[in-house]
Amino acid sequence: MPYLVDFKDVSTQGLESSPVADALAGLRANEARYLKNKFNHDFAVEQAADAQDTIAWVNKILAEERDLHIASTPLQATIFEADGARRAYVFYESGLSINVLYGLEPGEKRAVGFKLSDGMEVPDELQEKFKFARQKSKLAGTIRGSYFVIKNEY
Repeated sequence: MPYLVDFKDVSTQGLESSPVADALAGLRANEARYLKNKFNHDFAVEQAADAQDTIAWVNKILAEERDLHIASTPLQATIFEADGARRAYVFYESGLSINVLYGLEPGEKRAVGFKLSDGMEVPDELQEKFKFARQKSKLAGTIRGSYFVIKNEY
């Protein structure tokens, strides 16, 4: 059953097994606030067991584009369309959040973004491949992020 993320009353629901559950919940709420303000989209996530197709799509892009395989267990995920793009989010037990922006029209923006929850280390599989910029968030503390552009069709 989908969980509607509330960015006013931040909850760790579904993220309890993460060692940085509070920070990951703040990161998830930060995404929910952004999507509500930018696209008037209510951000709802499903438990990983109910979102296997979404997780498989994200894993395929990571593997084929950059030979990346995330070691952490996915906890929640979602996929939806907004503003002419398919958008997928996967939240991992380690505190990592991966989002895919995939423009539906040829030539539109297509990218994968990584965000690290406050207090987590950079995962080994990302450490040598990406540099992470820092940003402050009232909901999530310090977020470190990076991205790459998708080159192929998915």
